[in-house]
Amino acid sequence: MSFLSALFGRRADARAGRPAEPVEYKGFTIRAAPYKNNGHYQTAGTIEREIGGVRKEHRFIRADSYAAYEDAVTFTVNKARQIIDLRGNKIFDQMSAPAASSQKR
Repeated sequence: MSFLSALFGRRADARAGRPAEPVEYKGFTIRAAPYKNNGHYQTAGTIEREIGGVRKEHRFIRADSYAAYEDAVTFTVNKARQIIDLRGNKIFDQMSAPAASSQKR
């Protein structure tokens, strides 16, 4: 590995998995946090909101990946906006509750 690729490669890797600047959208805070996976940046982030004095957080990871960190951040923010538009505060509901209630004892 050459000196320049080692130098620039480390800088790119240092960004991976660290949240980008938070984005406010409809009262929610979006934190894009793509991470490096097999040479590409995996779409990942969190959606946060304070409800009744309690901070709620929804983490998500998608199969989409991008060669450039900035592209992954942009897509992650757009995906989070889509999740908010479709589900609103329901994203904070526990996903396991319906499955647990349908089990017979």
